[in-house]
Amino acid sequence: MKKKRALLVVDVQNDYFKNGRMALENPEQALKQINQLEKFFIRNKQPVIYIQHISRHKIAPFFMAGTCGVKLHQGLMTNSESIIVKKQFPNSFYETDLKQTLDELKIEQLVITGMMTHMCVDSTTRASFELGYQPIVISNAVATKQLTFDSQSVGAAEVQNAFLASFETFAKVLSTEAFLAE
Repeated sequence: MKKKRALLVVDVQNDYFKNGRMALENPEQALKQINQLEKFFIRNKQPVIYIQHISRHKIAPFFMAGTCGVKLHQGLMTNSESIIVKKQFPNSFYETDLKQTLDELKIEQLVITGMMTHMCVDSTTRASFELGYQPIVISNAVATKQLTFDSQSVGAAEVQNAFLASFETFAKVLSTEAFLAE
């Protein structure tokens, strides 16, 4: 018998897209994959949970309350009945009601998508593993950006690959196609 799953869509918000305050590399491609997964979960009457980061602490210069950038991207399939969990920190479980929501829905496994791979997707995936949700990260439904360390630039593709490789130690990593074929 298959585990009861939920699709988790982390921080797919306007600030991560072109002209946003923290534009990522290829967020549109990740969104197309997320849309395929949304359709699959909706068709199979499985929950889709959207995470929305609202920055109230000046930790980051984006996702500021009241701005267009903080809004969930209009390309998502949200509606008035969508489950939206608001957060203020990278880990979607920290100081939110996400775990309570998952427990109420009797979710056993999380399928994780979203943005930024190296920050909020990473924090949330690690926490979901520690809480026993047996995470599956969808490799082509996440996006990140170039980083700099010690005056050296690390390209977005390298950041993405490094984090996806790291996820394999505590999560299953699949493409959208491989997940849908399971």
